[in-house]
Amino acid sequence: MENTKEQPKEPKKKIPVKPYSIGELAAIYGVCNRTLNKWINEFKDEVGKRKGRFYTIPQVKVIFKNLCLPHEMDVEGN
Repeated sequence: MENTKEQPKEPKKKIPVKPYSIGELAAIYGVCNRTLNKWINEFKDEVGKRKGRFYTIPQVKVIFKNLCLPHEMDVEGN
């Protein structure tokens, strides 16, 4: 006999707003670095140039705003 009760939903994962490398951001979105770079190129003027290896917190906020997040995740901190 099948269990007809709904399974409890898992709590949403929190994604902290902090400096991220392109590889870390790609992992969040579940794509390769090259794909994420193509996506970011669509609004690169708004993001600005990366300083060193990491995008800054304001740049990450712009990326999250433009690309949104996978539906099961929330952004922590604004």
